[in-house]
Amino acid sequence: MTSAPAITIFIDADACPVKDETYKVAARYGLKTFVVSNSFMQIPASPLIERVIVDAGPDIADDWIAERAGAGDIVVTNDIPLADRVLKSGAAAIKPNGQPFTHDSIGSALAQRSIMEHIRSTGEITGGPRPFDRADRSRFLQALDTAIQKSRRTPR
Repeated sequence: MTSAPAITIFIDADACPVKDETYKVAARYGLKTFVVSNSFMQIPASPLIERVIVDAGPDIADDWIAERAGAGDIVVTNDIPLADRVLKSGAAAIKPNGQPFTHDSIGSALAQRSIMEHIRSTGEITGGPRPFDRADRSRFLQALDTAIQKSRRTPR
């Protein structure tokens, strides 16, 4: 019997508020974690955590992640187009607030994003997302644990 391929976690790190939580959960399971950003970011000293600094520019970090994330991997991101790309490759995608992106929800998320971009392009002030809070952090921890457990059970 062969063991399942290792699960890798990718963090779209530039504006991610749950990096520390991800490190802790990944360490508990012994999972490799890539922290991808376009600027230097302090990370814990661990052979399981690797900092990846990509060039500045639109979608360069997203491209790096999307080119490497595959079946069974987990991507932590708020970026809807990135989530769409990694879902198509068989990876899971989770928002920092714990909401998973799914094949059923990604289409409406892309449509909503497009509508909001159009509204903002007209000069309309739409406000931003609500502040990140402890409940979001708790939901994220549960969603990440759930995604890892599901990935471990799913043949690839």
